[in-house]
Amino acid sequence: MKRILFVLAVAMMAASCAPKELAMPKVYMTTDISPEGLVKVYEALGVDYDGKVAVKISTGERGGHNFLKADLIAPLVQKVEGTIVECNVAYPGARYTTEEHWNTIKLHGFYDIAPCDIMDEFGEMRIPVQDTTHLKFNIVGDHVANYDWMINLAHFKGHAMGGFGGVLKNQSIGVASSNGKAYIHSAGKVTTKEELWAGIGQTEQDHFLEAMAAAAQSIHEYYGGKMVYINVMNNLSVDCDCNAHPADPEMNDIGILASTDPVALDQACVDLVFEYPSTEGDDAAALIERINSRHGIHIIEHAEKIGLGSRTYELVKID
Repeated sequence: MKRILFVLAVAMMAASCAPKELAMPKVYMTTDISPEGLVKVYEALGVDYDGKVAVKISTGERGGHNFLKADLIAPLVQKVEGTIVECNVAYPGARYTTEEHWNTIKLHGFYDIAPCDIMDEFGEMRIPVQDTTHLKFNIVGDHVANYDWMINLAHFKGHAMGGFGGVLKNQSIGVASSNGKAYIHSAGKVTTKEELWAGIGQTEQDHFLEAMAAAAQSIHEYYGGKMVYINVMNNLSVDCDCNAHPADPEMNDIGILASTDPVALDQACVDLVFEYPSTEGDDAAALIERINSRHGIHIIEHAEKIGLGSRTYELVKID
């Protein structure tokens, strides 16, 4: 009898020590690309964070037309009493200087719907990175410290350098100061935009993608995981909103997806593109080629490797 009890006790201890299967992160999706649909998919996440919220968008290069429009995002930004945040870019254009960037923000209507903040307008700061493969720190606008949590509201589309841009890019290159962008693009070789434009910071493509993943993770950790991630899959051009003359989309809009896991979210969006039922006049081939030719999936691969999230997910349709 004692032996039976002993065996049972050992079995129970072994069961309690066995690794538990982690639940897959949920990615919520609606095909309703409207202000109401955006609020609905945000509410599906069920998050309830306190404090001042930054809503990170791309304000879009002047002349472009695919960026998320002010009237689409206004109800969500106002619902959370958020501040629209951005940083200056590292290349000549209408967002290169703070003065020109403010003009672009106003021209594109964002100034009319909510408080706006160019986070590196007055300076930058360095924050820790967990993955030091390429970066030893992340250089961000110093106004990052003014917020308690962040909604990463990205426009999912192609990108000339990264293959695609989703929440991982919006949180890495997007939150970096103009000098921080040069640091990430060079995978840690230079720390100023002037050095990058002088051709000093050339790097391997995969190293650039890995640096973006590390920078995205640093922001997630900076806010203690108090992050909401949303990708709007409309105007699916092969070109980024940083392009003043983007190619027209060759495929139709897909929907809005949201998660608390950025890796799962970007993976779900990539999967929807690669599984898209293309037809004549509605074809995902160009976007797929852009992603593949830049090895774009590697940012997701590396983000999972360093522990930012999971490529395995559960897609929950809320329509």
